[in-house]
Amino acid sequence: MKTFATALTCLVMSICYAQDIDITLELFASGFSNPVNMKHAGDDRFFVVERSGIIKILNADGTTNTVPFIDINDRVTNAGGEEGLLAVAFHPNYNDNGYFYVNYIDNSGDTVISRFTRNSTTTADPSSELVLLNVSQPSFNHNGGDLHFGNDGYLYISLGDGGFGGDPQNHGQRLNSLLGKILRIDVDGNSAGNYGIPADNPFVGIAEALDEIWAYGLRNTWKFSFDRDTHDLWSADVGQNLIEEINKVPSTSNGGENYGWKCFEGSDVFQTSTDCNGITHETPIAEYAHNFGRCSISGGYVYRGTMQEALEGYYIFADFCTDEIGYVKENTSGGYDLEFILDTAGEGFSGFGEDVDGELFVMCLFTGNIYRIVQDVLSVDDVSLNEIKMFPNPAKNVLSFDVSSSNLQLGSVNIHDTQGKLVLQHDNFENQQTTISTASLTTGMYIVEIKASNGTKTIQKLVIQ
Repeated sequence: MKTFATALTCLVMSICYAQDIDITLELFASGFSNPVNMKHAGDDRFFVVERSGIIKILNADGTTNTVPFIDINDRVTNAGGEEGLLAVAFHPNYNDNGYFYVNYIDNSGDTVISRFTRNSTTTADPSSELVLLNVSQPSFNHNGGDLHFGNDGYLYISLGDGGFGGDPQNHGQRLNSLLGKILRIDVDGNSAGNYGIPADNPFVGIAEALDEIWAYGLRNTWKFSFDRDTHDLWSADVGQNLIEEINKVPSTSNGGENYGWKCFEGSDVFQTSTDCNGITHETPIAEYAHNFGRCSISGGYVYRGTMQEALEGYYIFADFCTDEIGYVKENTSGGYDLEFILDTAGEGFSGFGEDVDGELFVMCLFTGNIYRIVQDVLSVDDVSLNEIKMFPNPAKNVLSFDVSSSNLQLGSVNIHDTQGKLVLQHDNFENQQTTISTASLTTGMYIVEIKASNGTKTIQKLVIQ
């Protein structure tokens, strides 16, 4: 059973954010340096990417191998901003061929997509690098930087618009640039150097368009993922000054979607130049404004695990600036609801991980912590809210309780302020309906812990006028 402090925190957050689920974070591992990506390779381990150029193995028991899986710090620039080793992805046949792929910024400041080969179950060979793709970067920021294999076996790559403010070279809309795009390549083909082009890529054979492009009009996709059940692609695009957006590409898509940047920032017009007249673009399925300090989205995953039933089908994401975690969920009208459900401080949520069983984890850039995301339930023994009635609410000088609809006897009532301090206690109940004085309480919100005589309990909020 959770402690009252944990339950109180959970309840206060639900009051502040008015959502239909609660989550909490359980510390799973610590001691990492600027973690930005974590993937599994088909077993119960995580491979955690540190921005400096190191990948470490995180075991299922929360321990980290002392010897890194690979160290390519010598070829990675990590001078700050958004550079560094940014992502890893494992070949669908990794168990057989030992191939994995990385996305990093090299010492020239450019994006490199490379393949490496493991030399044991716990280490890889830094000298085995095969460069697949090298993309010139005009600036140090907006590098995108994620990698995932789709259900089709192709490697998807996110690249930002190349940096500066407002995409001055219009990379997002230009189809002769790989920047501001999601790419799709065949790592098992060799028709274009060290990779092939899937024949059904949307711009194959089109003049002035690059064959690798799958989707465009993106500013800086900071993490994308595939729903392991539906295979839809979810991407989180960092906005300029106004809006953070979440896009969803259905698994039935043939590619070629334009997400509007820099003509649009989210659903708002960003620029009205001639190039933007009449473009057809996809609007985000969800977005949020730069209110309350929010300013940079970190994309996550749709929850498809088995341990947190309340989270099933929720897309979980974070805002890097406010250390808030939120969700997007399709509603009964066919639209999508977005809510923030957890607020922390000082962590710097840089990305999420999905383990082999579909459980979700979140990484913290500033603290180096990795947390498991779990649904927050007060207790399996809690009394139904319908069995103990508390009224009136709001209250002034008196508060009444009624348990006549159940076979329970009221045991005690503890009233706490929102900081958890016990401010009023009553434990002498003899009748099915009873009243206590709240005249000593000042105006404000309180948390009421109501216990039955058999030890079960419920926790409710109370407003004193």
